[in-house]
This record gives sequence, C-alpha cells and structure tokens, in this order.
Amino acid sequence: MAFGWIDGQAESRRRAGLVRTLRPRAAGTPLLDLASNDYLGLTRHPEVVEGAARAARTWGGGSTGSRLVTGTTELHAELERELAGFCGFEAALVFSSGYAANLAAVTALAPHGSLVVSDAGNHASLIDGCRLARGTTQVAAHADPDAVRKALSGHDGPAVAVSDTVFSVDGDAAPLAGLAGACREHGAGLVLDDAHGLGVLGDGGRGAPHAAGLAGADDVVVTVTLSKSLGSQGGAVLGPSRVIDHLVNAARTFIFDTGLAPAAAGAALAALRLLRREPGRAARAGAVARALHATLTAAGLEAVRPDAAVVSVRAPSPEQAVRWAADCRAAGLSVGCFRPPSVPDGIPRLRLTARADLSGAEIERAVRVIGETRP
Repeated sequence: MAFGWIDGQAESRRRAGLVRTLRPRAAGTPLLDLASNDYLGLTRHPEVVEGAARAARTWGGGSTGSRLVTGTTELHAELERELAGFCGFEAALVFSSGYAANLAAVTALAPHGSLVVSDAGNHASLIDGCRLARGTTQVAAHADPDAVRKALSGHDGPAVAVSDTVFSVDGDAAPLAGLAGACREHGAGLVLDDAHGLGVLGDGGRGAPHAAGLAGADDVVVTVTLSKSLGSQGGAVLGPSRVIDHLVNAARTFIFDTGLAPAAAGAALAALRLLRREPGRAARAGAVARALHATLTAAGLEAVRPDAAVVSVRAPSPEQAVRWAADCRAAGLSVGCFRPPSVPDGIPRLRLTARADLSGAEIERAVRVIGETRP
C-alpha cells in the first residue's frame, strides 16, 4: 500500500510520547502567553498592526512574484536599508522566512570544495542548510571555539563556521568573540543566526553580533528573523554588500521563492522604528527572563540561566513534559514543550519565552502554575 510505512512511524511516535498536533488558537484568549516568540510584545502593538494594514492597502495582499521579477517593492528596499543600518551592516536582503534566509546563507556560501563547521546545537534551518550545501560539513562540539579551530586546521580551501548566537532550546549564548577568533586564524567566514538576539541583545536590541563588536565585519554574515522581536514574519541576511549581491545571484531560496508579503514587510518596518524609538524594550525583555529564572529556581525547579529571553525548565520524560504543558494550559498558562528530536541532548523541557510587556504579577503567576503542575 502506498505510504503504508507512515502507520509504523506514527505508532513509534505514539509509543515514544512524541506525537505532535496542531492547536489552532482563537484571536482572543485568556491564556497567559509564555510560549510565543513575541519577545518585545509588538505583534499586536497598534503601530505594528497599522504598518501591516497600510502596506496591504498600498501594495495589495501579496508581493505578486519572486524578488527578481515583481516581488521587490520600494517597501522591501526601505526595510532592507533600515535593518542593515540598525544592526550595523553594509547591506541586507529580506526573505519570506528566517528558515529561507538560513538556507540561503549556508548553501550560497559553501560551494564545492568548502568546509562548513556547524555547532552541534544549531537550529534545524542551519542543519538543513548544511545538508543542502555542496561543501563538506563537520559538526563541532557545542559552543566550543577550540573545536571549530581544530576542524578548520585540517582543511585547505574555503571554509565557514555556522552557529546560532542564542540557542533556541536553552537560551544560552554562543561565544562569538572566540568563534570569530578561530575563524580569522584560518581565513574562514562566520555565519551567525541571530534570530533570538535581535531585539533583545546589544545596544537597544541591535543584536548579539553588534554587542560582540562583529557588526559590519567583512568576514561575518548574520541572519535574522522578523517573526520574533519584530512581531511580523520573514527573515533577512545581513553582511558585506558583495556577499548580499552574491546571494541575489546564487541563493535559490531567494531567486525561486515568492517575495515577502507587503503586510509583513510593513509590520516589521514599523516594529523596527518603534524599537529604535524605545530601546528600553530590549533591556526589559532580558530583565523579565532573569526574573523568571530566579523565581523558578527559588521554587525548586531546574531552570537554565538565560542569556537572552529564552528560559527552559527540565522535565523528567517526553510524556511528562507533554502532560506538564497540558496541565499548565488547563490552569491558564501557555508554555512551549520541547522534546526529541527538537532537543539535541534528548532532554525534554518546558520552554518559556520572556516578553518585555510581562508584569511582575504575571511572572509570579506563571511560576506558581508551573510549580503546582510539575510532574
């Protein structure tokens, strides 16, 4: 029977407690949200919503084609200029998603004969980029510049190291200065995914590379998402102009994909301008994350100290993690639930995301629910 093997895989997932299901949410919900990536609380901000609506009224519901045909509007170019300027890079290129941006950056910068050194804790989009790249990939130990240095020392030819700046599972930060140093010793490029750093880290939320002094460097390329701190959708690659020009001509997820919808571009641009005007939102998101961690650990829960806005709480098993998250939801709290294969170390977690607009009372309420429902 066609696709008969699917039934066996479904049964294996069920036995392992790894079944995933879609849960459509209503426009309005009484749940306290610690599951989304809306770090700055901007998704429903009136200025961001109006930015999306104004763009849709001006440009229509879609971009109408790929970026190289009809899918590039003046709005896309404006967003790219302001995003590059805010983060400290020469140029930027906007994609339909952060996933597409990561695939573009890795595949277009790892030709035949090159080496890609990828952190063991990298996001799936970077991993898939490595799989699709024509170079050879070597996985390096997590957050270990010496492991990157060792891998690069054994290769003669073009090379690039690839890493998240803030890892999405535990919220720990990569040692960016050390990674840059290892790459520069061997003339290698450095590609950094700042999805969880933009809007939270750096001066006024300019990102982890900016905070590490790497913004604008000619050997550093950064990818970002517009769907987290900027409350919209889409992604971008930032870097030297010659790298961005290369992506326009070589990145398949740019050349063959429909351009980002104008509404998403308009929302992201409005959020970026709001963040520039209100830089304290970035510091507030970090403060909320630290408060969550301190309150969780004081309650006897095993939580990982956050370097940005992600806080994870260890769970005993995949099945108990799912039940724990469901019990939290029943008590009015929405939290993330990470299980294998989403976690590289196999340890299931509840994943909490700090938001700049959370109050002290909401933090206490969240921790109380998590403590009362623990397995």
